[in-house]
Parts: sequence; structure tokens; C-alpha cells
Amino acid sequence: MAKAKTNYTCSECGAIATRWMGQCADCKAWNTMVETVVEAPGVNRMSQTPHRALAQTAPVLSLADIEAIDVPRFGTGIEEFDRVLGGGLVAGGVVLIGGDPGIGKSTLLLQALASLSKTRSTLYVSGEESGAQIALRARRLAVDAQDLKLQAEIQLEKILGTIADLKPEVAVIDSIQTVYSDALTSAPGSVAQVRECAAQLTRVAKQTGVTIILVGHVTKEGALAGPRVLEHIVDTVLYFEGDTQSSFRLVRAIKNRFGAVNELGVFAMTEKGLKGVSNPSALFLSQHDTPVPGSCVMVTQEGTRPLLVEIQALVDTSHLPNARRLSVGLEQNRLAMLLAVLHRHAGIAAFDQDVFINAVGGVKITEPAADLAVLLAINSSMRSKPLPRGLVVFGEVGLAGEIRPAPRGQERLREAAKLGFSIAVIPKANAPKQKIEGMTIIAVERIEEAFNKLRELD
Repeated sequence: MAKAKTNYTCSECGAIATRWMGQCADCKAWNTMVETVVEAPGVNRMSQTPHRALAQTAPVLSLADIEAIDVPRFGTGIEEFDRVLGGGLVAGGVVLIGGDPGIGKSTLLLQALASLSKTRSTLYVSGEESGAQIALRARRLAVDAQDLKLQAEIQLEKILGTIADLKPEVAVIDSIQTVYSDALTSAPGSVAQVRECAAQLTRVAKQTGVTIILVGHVTKEGALAGPRVLEHIVDTVLYFEGDTQSSFRLVRAIKNRFGAVNELGVFAMTEKGLKGVSNPSALFLSQHDTPVPGSCVMVTQEGTRPLLVEIQALVDTSHLPNARRLSVGLEQNRLAMLLAVLHRHAGIAAFDQDVFINAVGGVKITEPAADLAVLLAINSSMRSKPLPRGLVVFGEVGLAGEIRPAPRGQERLREAAKLGFSIAVIPKANAPKQKIEGMTIIAVERIEEAFNKLRELD
């Protein structure tokens, strides 16, 4: 028997090479070349009669002649999950959920499907656990899953046959890395298998209107295992964040064709599964009996929801030639830039100090509106003097020392006022036209002005 021909496929961009290379020649990514078996030439599987197209060939129309219809949604019964999805599931939509092992992906989907099964036909396809294991989990979570249909199968063709027979409205595939197609000879989880299975399932979802939820595993770097094209072909990509040791889980929408990106859902892991947290700001604020130095509260915007997060700073004398700069939950390079701005425009030097920054609660803050809160927390720790009680801050700091506005400033202020904060230091461009009841607004234009105003409050 002749040896099967192999080539090397990039898991990031899908480029093909005849020999292994450390760096992909197309996208320049390192260590992404994976060995794949060359398939026999023939008619493309996607061009065969049952797979010809997602829809019938339509005539070319002017965009003005096409009626814009809002996509109808249906809820999963879990409010926080619906929020991340943009309001609920969409018929014919494909959702991909990724996260570390043991973080709660299967638990959340079992709860959601059990809730949906009361009103809609559902199907749970498991390639990792037996039916007995899932039944045991359902009993442990105390969910009513009497109407939930279950299939333990990893062959794609059998799964598609089941979907065609049962015609469920929602189907969960747990997980996409375990499913394989008979059309390919490679092993389950390989680049070709994951790509093929995801493409076929997406085709079925668009043709029949069934909502398919795919579970994806992640690599040690935190990216989804398998080809990057997996994220491109689905409609929604959700990631689990947070530590498996913590009792709280954060679900973030990385991509959503039917809703807001960067939306955040907060869950608490209990004995009865994942429970949505209605007021997540309380999680990210430490409970201090007395004001402590180095602590500053900011209002961040996660999708459509304003969240109050406590930024902690610790500044200590360095005994090393190079002072350490450590940031948890915030960008490391941004911290070095802010310290340079602090020295140049506010005259506060930290070149001989170790600076540690932490965002409480394990939340990751990517927006630059945290800049002002970071600088005020650093200054508070250096002076060993706590910031005024009831202070809330947001604003981006530029290299020239100016404080730039943050988007949706009014919503941030209203959220802070609702939670009892009385003083707000904000960019001048975000100053509200109408007074907010119970809140003193301090609008500043430059970083040195912000420090002077806070010294006056002391």
C-alpha cells in the first residue's frame, strides 16, 4: 500500500506548505504548521447535490428594494447568557463557546438546554461524555431535563442524520474537536476535520434554521484549538474568562453578528450550577471598612453595561537595578507609558519604585479609560494616603498629559450615582449638562489639574 501523501497546513490562516516550517510564510505566525493528509482528488464535497448551496440562487437586487427585517430572538432562560448573546439565540445562528477545561462550558449549556426544552425541541450531542455521565450531571444540578434529547456520537454524518430526523430548534455539539467526518481520513481534532465539521454544521444551520451551539477547547495560550477559520465561519464567538479556582465566571462575546461585541456576562459557580449575577459591580469592589491607600474605583464599559471595578496599586522601593512593573488585568505596556507621563507632566518619579497594578475580581480591562484611575491609585500608594471616600474616576490619559473623553460617559456616571458614589473626577468633555443628583462632578483637562483638585479635597 502506497504511503499517504502529507502536507503542512497553518492553523491560523490555512496556508499549505510541502514541508514543515517554524514560521508560516503567509501570516508569519510561529509554530502553527500542522501535518495533514492530502485528500484524493475528485469532486468537491461542497459541490455535490445535497450540499450545493446554503440557499437557492437569488436574483441581483438593489439594496433599497430589500426589506430590512429585525432578526427574531428567543431567550435561553438564563438572563446573563441572553445578555452576552445580544438578547437571545437566533434561528439558524451558529454560536461557538470556548474556555479552559473545567470552567463550566458543558454545565452552562446543559442548564440552558434544559430550560429551553420546556418550550422548544432540543438536542444535546456529546462526544466527550456518555449518556449516564450527563444524566448524573443533570441530577446533580437539579435541572428538569425530561424533554431534553441526548445523543452520544462523534461521527458527523450520524449527527447530521439525527438533526434531519428530529428537526430540533436548538442543538449543542460538545465538542467540535471530538467530531470527525468519514469524508476525511485525518484524526478528530485535526485542522482539516475541525474545519470540515464546522463548515457542514454551519451549512445545515443556515439551510434548516436550527440554532447550533459548538463547544471549543482552548490551547495553553488561551486561543481556540483548531484553525482560525472556525471563528470566521460562525456567527457568535463567546469566551469563558476567570480562574477555575474562583467561584465567579465571566463570559465575553468576542464576535457577534447579531448583537454588541465585548458584552460581558457574570456567573457565580454554585452547587446547583452557574447562576447569573444581577449586580456584578459588587463583585469587583473590595469591601474596606476604612479607606486604604492605593485603591481607586473606576467605571468601565463592557458592551452595553457600565461596571464599577476597583483598581489597586502598590508602590514599593525597589532593591533591583531594574524596577519591576507588574500589571494583572490591565495592559503591561500601558503601565510603563503612564508612569512616564506621570513623571513628565505631574513631576512624580517612580523610576526607583516597584509598581504593581491589579484589577479586582479577575476582570480584564482593555479600554484606555482606566488610565486616570491607574495614575490616581499609584499616586495614592506613593503618598500612603487614601483617596476620598465615594470617589469614582474614568478618563484616557494622552502622552501630552491631556485627559481624553471616554465613550458613553453619562451612562457611567448614572451607574456610579446609583451605587452611592458622591464624587466623580472625569474628562472635561464628558461633563454632563444637567446636574446628577447626589454627585459632585470634577471635570479636568490635564493630569496635573486632576492631582491639584484631589489635593484640595484632602
